[in-house]
Amino acid sequence: MFYRAATRTSASLGATIAEAAEVLIAGVHDGTILDRTGKPYKPSTARGYEQLLHAYVIPALGGWKLSELQRREVQDFVDGLRSQGLSPSTIANILDPLRVIFRRAIRRDEVAIDPTENLDLPAIRGRRDRIEPPQKAHELLAALPDSERAFWATALFCGLRRGELRGLQWTNVDFDNGLIRVERSWDPVKGPVDVKTGAGRRAVPMAFVVRRELMAHQQRTQRDGTDLVFGRTKTEAFFASTIRARASKAWGAAGLEPITPHEARHCAISYFIAAGLDWKQISTWAGHGDVRQTWNRYGHLVPGGEEQARERLDAYLTPPTPLPTVAQSVAHDPQNAETPRQLGGSEVPLPGFEAARSGSDLTRYGWK
Repeated sequence: MFYRAATRTSASLGATIAEAAEVLIAGVHDGTILDRTGKPYKPSTARGYEQLLHAYVIPALGGWKLSELQRREVQDFVDGLRSQGLSPSTIANILDPLRVIFRRAIRRDEVAIDPTENLDLPAIRGRRDRIEPPQKAHELLAALPDSERAFWATALFCGLRRGELRGLQWTNVDFDNGLIRVERSWDPVKGPVDVKTGAGRRAVPMAFVVRRELMAHQQRTQRDGTDLVFGRTKTEAFFASTIRARASKAWGAAGLEPITPHEARHCAISYFIAAGLDWKQISTWAGHGDVRQTWNRYGHLVPGGEEQARERLDAYLTPPTPLPTVAQSVAHDPQNAETPRQLGGSEVPLPGFEAARSGSDLTRYGWK
């Protein structure tokens, strides 16, 4: 038993990056290798890893043994990618499957050091997502032909991901309760798949404009049940390029800048935030597993919201103007015959003033 285990370890130590990459590719495709959350990789992620490994990692590092590759070689690889003009985010994506290979190798006691750690990587500059104010979203919607409005209303005001929009069935549209129940997505190659994460299975509220457009869309298409809501047929999902091309043509004719389904999702989630809805609910509707993810990703106001925030802050911080008491009102009215008369520098009490010094009367007239 000991000899056989040692033999397996020796074989693992002799594996090359190329061999480990092929093991990873097979494992992420068949589900035997799981992601960090313990779940199978999405088909799109598996295909992405395969493409990146074959296009970049294996040609440059494939001949190295796992046990011999050091940080300087990986750093040289990164520097070479930069010299090719690749963006920081693309370089990070290329390194992802290599990191998975070494993470697995360390857990399996095949290597002791991860050479993908502590690298000098180009900074990924964050960019502000395009978010249109609600009135602009309504303009974009109004410029579309009737056949296109339901899709974009759902994208702009419910925030479903593109794959979720592709896989949406009429059984998941609950007009009675005003909800869209997200239960699956659509992969370009495999077709219907489970939603991105466990949190992806959710119920999203429909605004009135979404209900109106979806009802009209259902009447036009005469689809129901398990039929696809936005499919090019009842069972075949739409092509993203086609639906964008039709919308862009209409928006161009109206002089409006086109928006993408991904940007429309950002708009929807930002509208939830700007409307003052609960952050935990927003996180659920967005399909995020943690409210911190929503906060870090969308913790900003829609354009123009800063002015509204400033006005609210001013209103909160400005002390209220105190209402004058009865005594102050009378004392400052020169036309009032009851104004106290000055006598030797001291006020002469009004008739009945002494009687009014009882606690209840003082309180009633604002003197206490």
